[in-house]
Formats: sequence, C-alpha cells, structure tokens
Amino acid sequence: MHPLLPFFKPQGVAIIGASSNPTKLSFGIFKNLLQYGFQGKIYPVNPNAKEILGLTCYPDILSVPDPVDLAVSVVASNLTPAVLEACGQRGIKAVTIISGGFREIGPEGEKLEKQCLEIAHKYGMRLVGPNCVGTMDLYSGLNTTFIHGVPEKGHIGFLSQSGAICGGIVDYVRGKHIGFSNFVSLGNEADVTETDMIEYLADDPDTRVIALYVEAIKDGSRFMGVCEQVAKSKPIVLLKAGKTQAGAKAVSSHTGSIAGAITAYKTAFKQCGVIEVDTVTDLFDVAHVLTCQALPRGNRAVILTNSGGPAALASDSLGMHGFSLANLEKETQEVLRSHLNPSAQVSNPVDMLGGAEPEDYERSFKELAKDPNVDILLPILVPQALIKAEKVADAIVNAAKGLDKPVLCCFMGDEAVQEARRVLHKNGIPMFTFPDSLGRVLASMKFYADWIEKSHRKTEWEIRRHRSTVEEVLSQYKYQRLIGEKDTRPILESYGIPVITGGFAANLNEAQKLYQEFGPSVVMKIVSPHILHKSDVGGIRIGIRNPEELEAAYHQMMEEVKQKMPEAMIEGVLIEKMAPKGQEVIIGMKRDPVFGPLLMFGFGGIFVEVFQDVAFRIAPVDHQEAREMVFETKSGKLLTGYRNLPEFDVEGIVEGIQRLGQLALDFPQIAEVEINPCLVLPKGQGVLALDGRIVLAEEQS
Repeated sequence: MHPLLPFFKPQGVAIIGASSNPTKLSFGIFKNLLQYGFQGKIYPVNPNAKEILGLTCYPDILSVPDPVDLAVSVVASNLTPAVLEACGQRGIKAVTIISGGFREIGPEGEKLEKQCLEIAHKYGMRLVGPNCVGTMDLYSGLNTTFIHGVPEKGHIGFLSQSGAICGGIVDYVRGKHIGFSNFVSLGNEADVTETDMIEYLADDPDTRVIALYVEAIKDGSRFMGVCEQVAKSKPIVLLKAGKTQAGAKAVSSHTGSIAGAITAYKTAFKQCGVIEVDTVTDLFDVAHVLTCQALPRGNRAVILTNSGGPAALASDSLGMHGFSLANLEKETQEVLRSHLNPSAQVSNPVDMLGGAEPEDYERSFKELAKDPNVDILLPILVPQALIKAEKVADAIVNAAKGLDKPVLCCFMGDEAVQEARRVLHKNGIPMFTFPDSLGRVLASMKFYADWIEKSHRKTEWEIRRHRSTVEEVLSQYKYQRLIGEKDTRPILESYGIPVITGGFAANLNEAQKLYQEFGPSVVMKIVSPHILHKSDVGGIRIGIRNPEELEAAYHQMMEEVKQKMPEAMIEGVLIEKMAPKGQEVIIGMKRDPVFGPLLMFGFGGIFVEVFQDVAFRIAPVDHQEAREMVFETKSGKLLTGYRNLPEFDVEGIVEGIQRLGQLALDFPQIAEVEINPCLVLPKGQGVLALDGRIVLAEEQS
C-alpha cells in the first residue's frame, strides 16, 4: 500500500480537536467528512465532549477503536507534538496537521515544526502540513478540509502550497463544471512535499492530469527527476508564484521559504516537461483540456463562427502563439457553400453569420473535421436571441464523436451559456469564455506534445575528464572564492574544453621568454585575485608584435592597474597567442540553490549584459538539449552561415556546454563558471576559451 494512500482513501479518520461549535474550523472539517459520501469510520476526539453530530466522541486517540489510519489534528500548535506522539503510539501512519503557528511565524514556530518532524520520523508517520487546509478525494468521498462545497468528480489531481487560495479555486471550478479527482493543501510541507504527491498521483487511476500551485520547491533535482518520468504518461500543469522580486519576498514571508531564481524555475519546468502557466484561469483551462482532448499533431486550426469579431480575436491569439489558419480544401469549401447562407464566408475563418442554426454548426463541423489540412477545430458562438446555446453545444458534441483532433469551443458570455458549458464539459469538450484563451491553451498543449516527442529521443552520454587536476587546483583555494583565468585554464583543459595557447609569467623576464614561444603576435593580461573584469582597469593589451612592444606594454599595464586599483595584489601576467577569427559567445554556469547547476549560453564578449541574448538549462544536458540552447539565441543563428557569414563549429560549442555541465556536477563547491569570450571557430575546428573565471561557494572561504 502506498504510504500516502490514507490521506485519500483511509479506512477510518480521527479528528483530533473536533468541536460541536459551528464557528470552529474543526466543526467544519467534521461536517464535511459526514456529508460527501465517505464510507470509512469517523471518530471525533475531544476529552470535553461525549458526542458530536451523533457520533461517539473519544477522550484521546489511544481510545479510538480500529480501523483508523488517518488522523487530522486541529489542536493548537504547542499541543501538536503531544498529539503526534500519541498517534505514533496508536500506530497511525498518516497525520494531517491543519493548525498554523509553525515555521511560517518565525524561529520559534520553526523549532516546533522540527520537533513534530522528528516525532513523525521516529514512528514512521507521514505528515501533510502543518498550516494547511487538508485533503479531498472525490471518488472515496473523503473531505478533511473546512472548505464550503466540493468540486465535481473529474480527473484533475490538484496540489497547492497555499491553503487560502484553495477555497476560491473550489468555488471557481464548481461554476465551470471542471472536475477533480483529488485535492491537496500542502501548507508548510514539513514532511510530504509536492514531489511526493506527484509520485502518488502518477499511479492514481482516477487522475489524468496533475495541476499545481507552488511557491517554492525544496529538492529541485528530485522534483525534476520525478516530473520527467511522470510527465511521460500524465501531464503536469503548474502555476508558480513569486516571479517578481516583490512576489518572491511575499512568498518568503508567507511560507517561510526562500524562492530560488525564477530563471532556474522556468528552465527546470521546461526541461522536465512541466507545463508552466501564468494565471489561475490558465492553470485549470489547460489542465481541463488535457483531461479530455487529444494533443495537436500540427499547428493548423480552423475557426467555425457566427460572428467575425471573435474570429478575428481568435486568429490573433493563434498567430501570437505559433499557430496558423488552415488552408481549406476546395472540396470542403464547396460543401460548406452548398448548405450555408449564400453570404457566409467559407474560407478560414468560416463565418456562418449571426443566424447560424445548430444544424449549420453540426454539418459544417463534420466537413471541416474531414479536411486533411485541419489539425484543430475551434467552434465559436456569440449567443443570439433566437438560437439556444445548449442546442449548439449538443450539435458540436454529436459532430465531434470519435474525432481524434482537438476541439476547443468558445461560447462568449456567462448566464446565456451556462447550460451549454455544462453540456460541453459533461461530454469532454472544453469551453472558454473569450477567444484570446484559445492560443494560450493550444500553446501549452503543443509544448507538451513536442516535449513528449523529444523525451523519447533523449540520450545518455559520458565524457572523459581528469578530476584529479581539478581537485589539486581547488585545494589551493581553501580561503579564496575567486579563481582567475590562470588557474581556470587547467580546470577547463582537464574537462576537454580547449583554451587559447598561453602561459603565466611572474615578471617581465618570464613574459619575454613566453613571447619567444608564442609570438609573433600575443595578448598580455593582468593576473590578480582581486580583479574581476580585467578590461575595466586596463589589464589587457592586444596585438603585441615584438619584444620592445611587450616591455612597453608591461610597464604601462602595471602603472595603469596600480592607479585604478592600488589595493589589488598583482601576481603577474598571462601571455597568450592572438586568437584567430571566429564568433565570440559565452558559456556559463551558476549554481541555483534549488535546482543545482544552471547552464547559460549566449552572445559573448562585453555585450552579454547589454543584449542578454541567452538560453538556460539545468545540468546535465544531453547533445539535443545543448544544441537547443544554442539555437534558442540570436547568436546561435549567426553560427550557421547566416547571410553569407562563414559556418561555425556548432558541435564544438554543444560539446563545450555538456562538458561544463559535467564539471559543475562533479564539483558542487563550484558556485559559478564563466567562459567569456569563448571563440567558436569555423566548422570542424572546434572552440577556444579565451578567458574564464570560477567562483567558489562561500563555505570554501
């Protein structure tokens, strides 16, 4: 039996702190347990009552008879550890803690929450909460929440880290006839996390789609691994709060969590197949569509409407999200023309005009569904006084039976189309209020369809590297965080990332010897643990062509650097060959506290911060993912021979991204790496790291 099963399908539930006072939350929970068809045993626990709502009340959990495998604690936070201890002695393995007053209120609450977790671990219990609303299972009838009402039965498993948002969502989906299989408020996630629940819902036969509202994720690597496996068979749709600086601050104060960089979140979701949306409306629109509609096999849509305005809005929405209007076959248009109003438009959008009857919708829909150029069907209705919207809904349901192409309806309005919505949703056809929703929802469906296809092509890979060299270099930096180019060079080389030919000189004499080796044209760079950007302080000299120029450049550089950064300790200089012609890009890594190594690729040199033409992935990445990074950027397009430019070595940069990711995975003490610029040479000649630096984690210093 799955350890989380009792939170949804228990044999018996004990409500610890149950009350007969209708103003108490515990009364609401107890009443909900009784009224939605739950067939298991229900035990109120309160030493000050003999019965509640006709059921015998027990003085403590130890007195509760079998069967009982779920306890719901609604006592004050300071009493919760004793309740958990008693539950452990009773042998209960699942406890929901509704009460607040834990980590979200500060250090004292955090200490109390940690104590509760230690007790749970001692007895092998799983905890949902604290500071949560509870759980529902629409198929077992379990409802341990204090929310008014329940959603209809359906196939969306919904998880939320916020309890307050849950009540509004239940009311919203009830009005839209969107059905749930399960409903979970996770609260502070002291024990059971969103990742645990995703694993549970992956095997739940009543759940077809998993929808989440999250504020922060604890273990990013595990989350990505679980989602990547689950998403291959069940879509995961997610709304992330805290996307702005203000939002992230609000999340921290609300849940006691620290939100990771939103870039890392968005990258992780995209990479592991999670469908990210931007609004609560889109969360349930997309989730609902995925429970009942086929994924699009192409991007060609047809609009069937009784009004031109909404069709224009729908067309705009499609275009903005990568979809196009299908070119209808001549035969299709002729059939439409034979039965529609002579003034109707039979190209795409198909505008049947305001007087279109339900029969017009049905016959036209059937013809459009047969057209080989049509991948997606989008019927739109603006309610008219003489046409019943529910009759049009019936017509679309009849016409769509057995169809394996996605159908998304837009019936504009509210009161006049409520019955039509009920008809459509009952028959597995999603209905939207406004046309601009269509493109957004289809884009989410197409993202998921493309990810499913790509997930089947993912490949394993292994690189040869010399970890001992890196370990030796890092051992010299126990009390420093910044590793400059001098010592970054051997680290990169040990992982197979080519660097420009060069060497370190502690003084002018050594620099002259290196010139004889690397000349006739060289670059000189300052070496200092205190200088991050060498060009800002005059620490680079380019195109030195003879020993005299070298000597002059050396003295000028030392004088300028000392003037601009007199406190900087100067170790010497690097003498490097002048680089050949190529395209400058940047490869970087920044370790995210939630998801780990966040790889970056983009336009290189001094312009990376100006243009911000970058793409991201979480390491490790295979060849396909690294290649996608390159071509998501404008600079990636410049590498392919754009407008008579030479074709550059894309495969070299792809391999470099993979190798940098492996370096980051092997050495978690590395917080940041930047290869900038990284020179991409003509096709077949590889890449060269022209400059690089590494930043170690703070605990190194």
